Amino acid sequence: MELQGKKIVLGVTGGIAAYKAVEIVSRLRKAGAEVHVIMTKEATQFVTELTFREISGQPVAVDMWEKVTHFNVEHIALAQLADLMLIAPATANIIAKAAVGIADDMLSTTLLATKAPIYVAPAMNTNMYENPITQRNIAELRSRGFHIIEPAAGHLACGTSGKGRLPEPVDIVRIVSAALTSQDLTSQPLTCQDLTGQLTGQKILVTAGGTIEPLDPVRYIGNRSTGRMGYAIAEEAARRGAEVVLVSGPTVLEDPAGVRVIRIETARQMREAVLAEFPKAAAVIKSAAVADYRPAAVAEQKIKKSEDDLTLHLVRNPDILYELGQKKEHQVLVGFAAETCKVEEYARKKLAKKNLDFIVANDVSEADAGFGVETNRIKLIDRSGRMTPYPLMSKKELAGIILDHVAEVLEK
Repeated sequence: MELQGKKIVLGVTGGIAAYKAVEIVSRLRKAGAEVHVIMTKEATQFVTELTFREISGQPVAVDMWEKVTHFNVEHIALAQLADLMLIAPATANIIAKAAVGIADDMLSTTLLATKAPIYVAPAMNTNMYENPITQRNIAELRSRGFHIIEPAAGHLACGTSGKGRLPEPVDIVRIVSAALTSQDLTSQPLTCQDLTGQLTGQKILVTAGGTIEPLDPVRYIGNRSTGRMGYAIAEEAARRGAEVVLVSGPTVLEDPAGVRVIRIETARQMREAVLAEFPKAAAVIKSAAVADYRPAAVAEQKIKKSEDDLTLHLVRNPDILYELGQKKEHQVLVGFAAETCKVEEYARKKLAKKNLDFIVANDVSEADAGFGVETNRIKLIDRSGRMTPYPLMSKKELAGIILDHVAEVLEK
């Protein structure tokens, strides 16, 4: 896990976006981080202390004068153990306190005492955010080395629209992970771009899960794919405003919200469904694990066990991705290469043979990055031959990265 051994202190302040901080803690823990939460008293009006304690697995600090749970004076202990401090959501109030050095509660005192990098994600009403006083305070924090994660624009809980919304937890965690894994962010703006409408008007076709090929009425040939990666992509594409069609093999996953799901079983059924949707698609992301072969004949009755060995005659299934590569005109075409050896070599050959815009390659023999798990570690290779590796992260986070690349190609 990419954040294994890292200690993060998360400050949660009293804004409606405090509920998103629960997901931030969950994602950080899944990445291997040890997370300690400090809540302001105002934050406890939105989310309970118990919630953060259960999700983080650590005591939650609220009151300066409550029982000490760490090895030293509480705010000093937390300040010293932190590899990074994150304030999300950060209200105008905590930003103002930090800007002038006020230390009148657990969070503001810890901020003043820590020497760890501090990341602040403002979240508030648009007018409050744009107020010259708030902007002056943010500028002051920047001048003192604080890292400001720019708020997103969109519909706010107060009923207005504009800049001031807390970015999605997946985007905040991506920035924190980059900082803690020594990726250079000094020359990059720490913005979590509002991607809610990024793919509006675009039809995205996604395939997911494995296909099954029947032997008889009760048996079939299949594979270990669960569909998690494809479902995460479909869900994220819908969140970004796309019209999403998900062609799915058998899975226990729930249909993603706002996605039209077409359920199939066999490779030939998938081909039929994909070809019907393909002409109007702006992009096709083929994450399904399609069976390469099927039985030449399907028995009408259950094959009975005998004393002899059973020999199966298998024939090739249609190569859906290759066919799409020959037919594509305006479409962005993305393939996956799930391999157990020579991952990059095989992925590059598949990229060229099937006329893809880019390919997502991973080693499914790795216990934490194959089928049936919620994480993955990928290499993304584009048409120019450029290969970009990504460390272990959740499939939901990788879905965002893949769609970022799709959007980039669409823009070109």
